[in-house]
Amino acid sequence: MQVTRRQFFKVSAAGLSASSLVALGFSPATALAEVRQYKLTRAKEIRNTCTYCSVGCGLLMYSLGDGAKNAKQEIIHIEGDPDHPVSRGSLCPKGAGLLDFIHSPNRLKYPEVREAGSKEWKRISWHEAVERIAKHMKADRDANFVAKNADGVTVNRWLSTAMLTASASSNETGILTQKFMRSLGIVGTDAQARVCHGPTVAALAATFGRGAMTNTWVDIKNADFILIMGGNPAEAHPVGFKWAIEAKKKGAKLIVVDPRFNRSAAVADEFVPIRAGSDIAFLGGIINWLVSNDKIQWDYVKSFTNASFIVNEGFTFDEGLFSGYDEAKGKYDRGSWSYELDAKGQAKTDPTLQHPRCVWNLMKAHYARYTPEVVSDLTGSPKEGFLSVCKHLGETCVPTKVGTILYALGWTQHTVGAQNIRTMAMIQLLLGNIGMPGGGVNALRGHSNIQGLSDLGLLSTSLPGYLTLPSEKAHPTFADYLEKTTPKALQPGQLNYWGNTPKFFVSLMKWFWGDKATKENNWGYDWLPKWDKMYDVLQVMDLMHQGKINGFIVQGFNPLTSFPDAKKTAADFAKLKYMVVIDPIATETSTFWQNQGELNDVDPASIQTEVFRLPSTCFAEEDGAIVNSSRWLQWHWKGADAPGEAKTDQEIIAELFMALKKLYQEQGGAVPEPILNLSWPYKNPYDPTPEELAKELNGRALADIPDPKNPGQFLVKKGEQIPGFAVLQDDGSTMSACWIFAGCWTQAGNQMARRDNTDTGLGNTPGWAWAWPANRRIIYNRASCDAAGKPWDPKRKLIAWNGEKWAGADVPDFKVDAAPDSGMNPFIMNPEGVGRLFATDKLVDGPFPEHYEPMESPLGTNPLHPKVVTSPAVRIFKADKERLGTHKEFPYVGTTYRLTEHFQFWTKSVRLSAIAQPEQFVEVGEALAAEKGIKAGDWVKVSSKRGYIKAKAVVTKRIKALTVNKQTVHQVGIPLHWGWETVAKKGFLSNTLPPAVGDCNTQTPEYKAFLVNIEKA
Repeated sequence: MQVTRRQFFKVSAAGLSASSLVALGFSPATALAEVRQYKLTRAKEIRNTCTYCSVGCGLLMYSLGDGAKNAKQEIIHIEGDPDHPVSRGSLCPKGAGLLDFIHSPNRLKYPEVREAGSKEWKRISWHEAVERIAKHMKADRDANFVAKNADGVTVNRWLSTAMLTASASSNETGILTQKFMRSLGIVGTDAQARVCHGPTVAALAATFGRGAMTNTWVDIKNADFILIMGGNPAEAHPVGFKWAIEAKKKGAKLIVVDPRFNRSAAVADEFVPIRAGSDIAFLGGIINWLVSNDKIQWDYVKSFTNASFIVNEGFTFDEGLFSGYDEAKGKYDRGSWSYELDAKGQAKTDPTLQHPRCVWNLMKAHYARYTPEVVSDLTGSPKEGFLSVCKHLGETCVPTKVGTILYALGWTQHTVGAQNIRTMAMIQLLLGNIGMPGGGVNALRGHSNIQGLSDLGLLSTSLPGYLTLPSEKAHPTFADYLEKTTPKALQPGQLNYWGNTPKFFVSLMKWFWGDKATKENNWGYDWLPKWDKMYDVLQVMDLMHQGKINGFIVQGFNPLTSFPDAKKTAADFAKLKYMVVIDPIATETSTFWQNQGELNDVDPASIQTEVFRLPSTCFAEEDGAIVNSSRWLQWHWKGADAPGEAKTDQEIIAELFMALKKLYQEQGGAVPEPILNLSWPYKNPYDPTPEELAKELNGRALADIPDPKNPGQFLVKKGEQIPGFAVLQDDGSTMSACWIFAGCWTQAGNQMARRDNTDTGLGNTPGWAWAWPANRRIIYNRASCDAAGKPWDPKRKLIAWNGEKWAGADVPDFKVDAAPDSGMNPFIMNPEGVGRLFATDKLVDGPFPEHYEPMESPLGTNPLHPKVVTSPAVRIFKADKERLGTHKEFPYVGTTYRLTEHFQFWTKSVRLSAIAQPEQFVEVGEALAAEKGIKAGDWVKVSSKRGYIKAKAVVTKRIKALTVNKQTVHQVGIPLHWGWETVAKKGFLSNTLPPAVGDCNTQTPEYKAFLVNIEKA
């Protein structure tokens, strides 16, 4: 007999009275419990997705009423969705408190303004808020818009107002924000992705061709060995971590390498301590050990990597510097970091690996310095622990064993963040673990839709689908753009999918400007802003520091708590003319002007910034899709109306745009064409629906698209949703807002809303939601088979060549009918078709990762090359350089981290989370505590060159003193969740401590290794 959930509640409630449980004395407790469950049988059930980390756990929300008259929808209960293939009904402590998030006393309900110099908020109407903000924006844009640069190139950019975008808003909000910003000419824009996982995209794209997590959460269960390094998933992604535990149950070994003995380490087979900021030394040592001990999957390496490719003669590395370094500019000329080409423009190779300049030999020589002794000396890791990691990884070099790596912000938030990840990507190529079930390099994204916002190009120099925003230097014309951004195949027979860039780009331009984008005006190319440099968060804050930014629009972001050097950030905000904060909850950013005593000692009367606070909806109050770490686009449904007068982000952005458009229609102004010509085809232009925007993300045909293989037939008819990106055209006959999302909402309907939990093998559930690209769950899966098309491991058969096509448990990441002997290689997003051990010219700080000290080093030197201590390619502004400390003033290493019970700076407004972790603390090792006379529970002051925080001391065995370069290094663990907008105890901003310096490639700030002092408060 099949029983529905609601029938089960009724049956269980009625049946309990007649059961033997009554005789055992359980009836009172059971009766109390069943009151809640029975109530839910009359409630409305809505499916949604957790708003916190990127596991993307499924939710069942229950709202009041079954449609009773005058009953207002209100969420009364939330629990895990037992059908969800990843979470299986589980929720972590944060997810368990979601009801308190929705009903937080810190929810914003009405538009407010803080006038210049005022000490209080003033409630205003939505009409007044939108009109005032639009006037601010237009005045600033007209006064500061740059139409052409000094060389006469049309650049159409507006630099004096910047915008930050949300990390948990839907794809539909994100893409409307993209359209809004670029039409205005904004290039000073960034998302939480910059602060978190920017280096992931740079590193993985430079190695494999795409910048995303390679496998899935469930696939972790297929691993034989799991290395957790640069992350703490048991704490930051508790429900996703269950799949690591499933692997352990089946015999997998789990090792954690981390500065702290954390909750992941508590269930590991082994824990290896490491000095924060020395990961490349550890990983480089693994490469050297694998090569020295012949633990290489040779068939994979020779077939599927660039080991045999010959590098140009000019390439060198000496004493910490790669060839091409310009000391005056502090930059590399990367011309020599490339392959030697033949007369046809194809890369030369030596399959014997004997050529002295083939990638294999250059790599082997580069890492020969990283001996186990050098590794231990640089990292402080015990030699035996390092060798144990080497041994376990080395065992996966055979086709029948697979290892995976789980990492997060512990690797990204360094000046060498991208190179941390690159090193591990190289290791996984050497071992043949990419494309394999249970393998991969798995970037555990920290926010529920930060993957989606990366995909949608909400970063300074990006466009949707990882297309590049035009640069004034490289792409002054449309022809230049296509030539420079469309790579040519470097090997015969290679697919080289980025060769389709013109189709993706023209289809995007048709989405931006519709009928106004024509072949004659190069599809509106000059209406896009062109950049002269990256306007990331650090660049924007430096311009703000100089008084060159007047306006700041902050959507679902709390930069005062998230950006480094919080005191300087607050001082920079005070230089703005206007700030607009769009958020569901009160943030420290919106109240940076309030005096909070020692926590924020400012004089409101002296701060002239006009601050608008606009209340937006939260996850439970809107429809839409978000993308989890595994690239799954999961649709969620609205369960209740927002409190008070709060509106969706789409409605707020649309109202602002329409107000600006009206002002330009009536008054004219600086270059109004990109605004007036923008395609805005929504039924209600003041409130585009998520469904309208989702369909645009997928794309549709603007004309009949002929089938080239069947004359007289069509792939798709005019007006229909396209089935996937393969039908996109470069002649203006298709539009798509994000080509990699093509397939998410087809003529067959919303694929993101699918709930088919069928396991097609190895934990793949392709009928659940929809994954980019093309619903593929494990990317590069062609590499799970050997050169002949047979699975490396028959027990891990994911796809295989069946004589006619590639088929199996997943969508092939390959041309489906390309035979194994066609010469086509698995990494179809790279022009050479193989994974890169040598990253050619893709990264600014080197084609091979190299150990450089953090900008604030506890050693004051670099034992590998004392003349080049820190990365020579780092970008740091003068004002920030002056705020760097030395190991003599600040002798200890500070590192920030997240707690299980809290999420970033949101959950301090959630009662349940505040009860679980109510007070700010720092972790101090026993040896350092004894040295400083600090006891558990003492108030301590932790200071850096930028400022200080005060917190309770937790004296612990979890952080050990390490011996590095023959000296003792102590580390201090600093959780990051506190502030003054809270229902818990007020606390200091932990980001007062780290310096404003970022990863060389992406400018993700360095939060994981900086210098501090600690003393009793």
